[in-house]
Amino acid sequence: MKVNLPIPRGWRLFIEDLYRRLHRQVTSPWTKVSVLILLAIVVTRKELSFTVSLNGGGLFGVNSASVFSDGGNARDGSAKLVSFRPEKRNWTARELKQLEYINQYQRIAVAQMDAHGIPASITLAQGLLESGTGQSTLATRSNNHFGLKCFSKTCSKGHCSNHSDDHHKDFFRNFATPEESYLAHSQLLRKDRYRKLFTLDRKDYRGWARGLSKAGYATDPNYADKLIRMIESLELHRLDA
Repeated sequence: MKVNLPIPRGWRLFIEDLYRRLHRQVTSPWTKVSVLILLAIVVTRKELSFTVSLNGGGLFGVNSASVFSDGGNARDGSAKLVSFRPEKRNWTARELKQLEYINQYQRIAVAQMDAHGIPASITLAQGLLESGTGQSTLATRSNNHFGLKCFSKTCSKGHCSNHSDDHHKDFFRNFATPEESYLAHSQLLRKDRYRKLFTLDRKDYRGWARGLSKAGYATDPNYADKLIRMIESLELHRLDA
């Protein structure tokens, strides 16, 4: 048995008025604009989240190289950066040691690049090669990471030293800190002997490596190739960007 209960007139008028109000509100231009703006915000937030997620995971691999500026005076080798560990493969024990060295000194290398125009990749590769990844006697005792010799004829005490594994006529600079060694390296490359290097693009690490070898930085005929292999193996060129 179906019973149709009559709806009071007052209620029916109220419901009809409410429906008309809602219909006008939903179909009004302002509502449409508001909905479009809301959709745009939602889409933009999703795109931003996706981008951050990609960068956070490393676009070139998990925990890819990251460089963060924290201010500081680039000319004296202070402050600038911080985490470098591209993980494109399983690193050897030797490479992990090299990456530790890079993390320790990349801040100084990038600061020197900003101040003097020398690619950070070249500076770090030379530091790695010349210092035996920071473990050579010259590096540990004299903070000399680049095999910088002393040519002064009026050395003061403590200015230079001669180590047992060097030729008796080879005197090398002593530095109070590794930072001083990096700065002295930059000052050396700014001399006339290496002037042509600064006509090269800062990202041309191959040209820099060959130019250093040609200018006589080292007597090893394979010096340039060693620098290039090290830069490419450890992806140091990413710091030159």
